Amino acid sequence: MRLTWAQPEDLLPHELVQSAVEGKDEHVLADIARRWEEAGGDLAAPVSGAGPVAASEEMRKLARALLAELDALAPAPHPHEPNEYDAIIALAGEPPAIDAVDVNSAQFHDRVSGAWLGRAAGCLLGKPVEKIPRAGIEAIARATGRWPLNAYFTAQGLPAHVNEKWPWNRRSAPTSLEENITCMPEDDDMNFPILGLAIMAEYGMDFTTDDVATAWLNNLPGGRVFTAERAAYRNILDARPVPETATHLNPFREWIGALIRGDAFGWSRPGDPRAAARLAWTDARLSHTRNGIYGEMWATAMASAAVSVEVHGPSEAEIARAVELVLLAGLAVIPADSALAHAVRFGAEVGRSADSVPAALDQLHERYGHLHWVHTLNNAAAGACALTFSKGNYEAAITLAVAAGWDTDSIGATVGGVMGALNGESGLPRKWIDPLNGSVVTSMPGGSPREFAGLVNDTIALASR
Repeated sequence: MRLTWAQPEDLLPHELVQSAVEGKDEHVLADIARRWEEAGGDLAAPVSGAGPVAASEEMRKLARALLAELDALAPAPHPHEPNEYDAIIALAGEPPAIDAVDVNSAQFHDRVSGAWLGRAAGCLLGKPVEKIPRAGIEAIARATGRWPLNAYFTAQGLPAHVNEKWPWNRRSAPTSLEENITCMPEDDDMNFPILGLAIMAEYGMDFTTDDVATAWLNNLPGGRVFTAERAAYRNILDARPVPETATHLNPFREWIGALIRGDAFGWSRPGDPRAAARLAWTDARLSHTRNGIYGEMWATAMASAAVSVEVHGPSEAEIARAVELVLLAGLAVIPADSALAHAVRFGAEVGRSADSVPAALDQLHERYGHLHWVHTLNNAAAGACALTFSKGNYEAAITLAVAAGWDTDSIGATVGGVMGALNGESGLPRKWIDPLNGSVVTSMPGGSPREFAGLVNDTIALASR
């Protein structure tokens, strides 16, 4: 049996990259890399979580020993990127003033419904092309008459040579191509918001990180969590304490996994980005550090603002104005000089100034194309770019986020949730939300599929406390 995101020989190359980012002793890193390579190991970090050749027991033992050496190395000081909540907030700005929608109003119901549906549609658009790079996504869309990207992906009419060169995501294609969609299929990007509701309902708004760990064990199959979450899951079972759960044998601690988990915390704390970000921090520190933590705080603060900020009329210009306020709310809960803050500001400015999708993507990939496709920084930059480039148009936002070719379903979901909230369900194009048929399949216990209407009501009940 070969596992992704878990085998020592696959973790080691990723840990060498992350340790270098953290400023660990470069001479020790070079020595460890040399010893691994001289023993016959591959220094290329596996793109999809597992290398092409299974390691021998001898090589696996060596990988474990080298990982232990890396784990023992102290990172360089990073005073501008702390892990503790109070220190993070001390380096952030003040959240913008938000004229909030009444949580008991029909308008708020419409906004929360739009957030859930908008998140699902953005996720669904990206599911079949997850792991496919930008060039492949464009090739598929062009070959099926959908470029610029303007609809869910389809295999109908796709030439065999294109399909062979750019194969669909194996797990997702049977349920997420246009001809196969019957609802929102199961996805970790939808499991986690549903889990967020369950955590708040069971433990209250003062839940702890240990409560989050318990909720994972009680609700999530280990095979349906990935990258940093899979590493943290293993560490929880190994009885390691928080925050060691986020660092031990976890080279993915600044990747996107936490960013996808926070929307429900934001929707349940409307108009209070800082309170929402506190919930996100409590959740994120189980599995992430530094920019990985900030990613969830940023997305959650944006979700809080997006469901609550007043939108004066349905015009795209008014929604574009609200997008800028939402971005300010997100930036106001993360350190101003952090790598994530720089990525968000860069992406947002690219979106404001680019005159085409290719021009925007060129700039994003020039700056962040060296990062793994599941990293936080490149995906957050693409998300910020998609929000500002959209000029208030939902379709323009989710299609650019997916066309970037990184973690397509995850950043499509985050962008879709923000734009869905600002438009409300009533303002979303029916071609994107009608195929969902009002329901979502989930790995969470309690029955599947779930109705979006029930999730919306549960969210509003938490927001009304």
